Amino acid sequence: MFDEDGSLDPFLKFLLYAVLALGAGKMLWEWMTGTVIRWITVDLWGAVAAHPWWTVLIVIGFLAVLFLLARLADTALDLLATPVVAGVDATSVEPEPALLTYRMKQLEAMSPTGFEHACAELLSRDGFLHARRVGGSGDLGADVIATDADGLTIVVQCKQLNRPVNSPAMQQFNGTARPEHGADHAVIIGLNGFTQPALDFASRHRLITIGHEDLKRWAHGTHLYDVIRARTTP
Repeated sequence: MFDEDGSLDPFLKFLLYAVLALGAGKMLWEWMTGTVIRWITVDLWGAVAAHPWWTVLIVIGFLAVLFLLARLADTALDLLATPVVAGVDATSVEPEPALLTYRMKQLEAMSPTGFEHACAELLSRDGFLHARRVGGSGDLGADVIATDADGLTIVVQCKQLNRPVNSPAMQQFNGTARPEHGADHAVIIGLNGFTQPALDFASRHRLITIGHEDLKRWAHGTHLYDVIRARTTP
């Protein structure tokens, strides 16, 4: 009768529920055929036949109340669905465009060219002008170039390496960023960070390094300059 865990056998449980359902159904059927049908066919119909005009007026009034309640419900739902922001109807306000962001896994899965395009798009998101990818054969160390709101040129080299950027790569970028591309801000991005000698060289030559954590904050929505300021401010 009972399973090992103490619960009732499923078949017996089904039979028990079936008996209960049949008993409840029989009681409901007797009540419907005995009381409810008699009330509808005798009492209610008798009242309607005795007072037809009053019945019509009551039905019309009842329908009118239902109609008014339905209209009030629709109005209330419209008000709830239309928020007001600072006294202005929200339906008249243009929605804010979605902020461009990337997850680190997305950046890691991109091709080197796709990574450079993503960096250019993030610069455009931050309000830099004419952000464009220029990387490729003969790029002389510049992968992305843009101009900020003050007219300063930012030159970016994007290193999507599976190891930290080393000092020779930093020296090569330093040799071209300003002389060849006129960089006011020379930025090198290392997806997996930088070696200590590379960081030391960058510090001596005013190169801006964006390592893994800085790149994560930038990709998640923080302005590039805010990322740089947050890291360099004591």
